Amino acid sequence: MRAVRTFTAALACLLLTAVFLADSARAQCAQQSLRIAVIPKKSMDELLQEQKPLLDRLSAATGLPVEVVPSSSYESVVDAIVSGGVDIAWLGPASYMLAYQRDPRIEPFASLTIAHSFFTPAGHHYQALLLARPEVASNLKDLRGKRVILTDPASTSGSVIPNAEFSEEVGMPLAQFFAAIAYSGSHDKSLDALINRKADAAFVSSVRADEYLTNGLIQRDTFKILWRSEPIYYDPFVFSGTLCSRLKAKVRAAMLNDQQGLATFLDSQKASGIVPVSHAEYASLLRMMQGLPGVQ
Repeated sequence: MRAVRTFTAALACLLLTAVFLADSARAQCAQQSLRIAVIPKKSMDELLQEQKPLLDRLSAATGLPVEVVPSSSYESVVDAIVSGGVDIAWLGPASYMLAYQRDPRIEPFASLTIAHSFFTPAGHHYQALLLARPEVASNLKDLRGKRVILTDPASTSGSVIPNAEFSEEVGMPLAQFFAAIAYSGSHDKSLDALINRKADAAFVSSVRADEYLTNGLIQRDTFKILWRSEPIYYDPFVFSGTLCSRLKAKVRAAMLNDQQGLATFLDSQKASGIVPVSHAEYASLLRMMQGLPGVQ
């Protein structure tokens, strides 16, 4: 009889624990909206318009209103995903690594596959480009002592890769190779500065250069490509460390399954699809970022 009572008590304890854990899980998922932040590669109005099909899909999948939280810099998006101020962020590879170092629970889960374009090959990767107007420079030697535009200290193709790979290729830091360095804040502003002759050269994403070409803002011969980086795995969508597993599963399914419903969003990004990713695709960046200016 004593054994029966002991077993009954233990069973009751297990049931109570299960109920508590279930209630806790439900409480963690009891949020009223889903918040997303996107690094400011272009104007916020343009980002909001392009993201709308994705927001509508996520809202239908989760049953929650979905909103984009305006962001003024790469750093502000990193701060938002680390603090739990947003639930999902679309980061560059380097800004993801900055966020991961502050909170290892942050989880990359999806990335775009890029359609073939003039500046960017088809696939999972893009490149950092060093562009200059033909009348300014026809080779790297011509750029020595000129003015260059970077994007943001946390931009992969607009700062981190140039500071690491390009500096290694020319055998000196960017500050020694160029006479002046400025940060524009976005790839669009860097390209605009080059178009308007406010800089001699700019390090930009090949994907964004392709969008300028597609939109008729530049021609194939507007700039000379004076340097290309090694391939970079494309920008990850990441989950906040505080987002519950049930919502993560719904978001994954909405983005990775039946992508025909996201055709408008994919077209706006010149992408052919969305694929799953993990930390492993981006881990090699960490060593490159160590010691670089503005990314610690």
